[in-house]
Amino acid sequence: MADEYDGERFPGNFYQGMILKLDRARGCGVVRSHSGKEIPFEFPFVAVAGARIGGTMPGIDLIREGDIVGFDVGWTSKGLRITTIHPRDAAR
Repeated sequence: MADEYDGERFPGNFYQGMILKLDRARGCGVVRSHSGKEIPFEFPFVAVAGARIGGTMPGIDLIREGDIVGFDVGWTSKGLRITTIHPRDAAR
């Protein structure tokens, strides 16, 4: 069946990718998807799973360049953007 969910490629219902760039001062970055597409994200418009609530950039301390993460996307007026980042190890 072509519509069957692939739990190995999309664990936890997230796309898989790597944080390619992360600018902590500006609160933005880029994730490269498994297929090679580069998708931007920007705080405070992205949620990081496992982050504490509050602050200007909640969860930025849980991610680093080179991390393999799960992510979800949404469409904005600026195009495709990451809406959720799920670090593999949210309990750092």
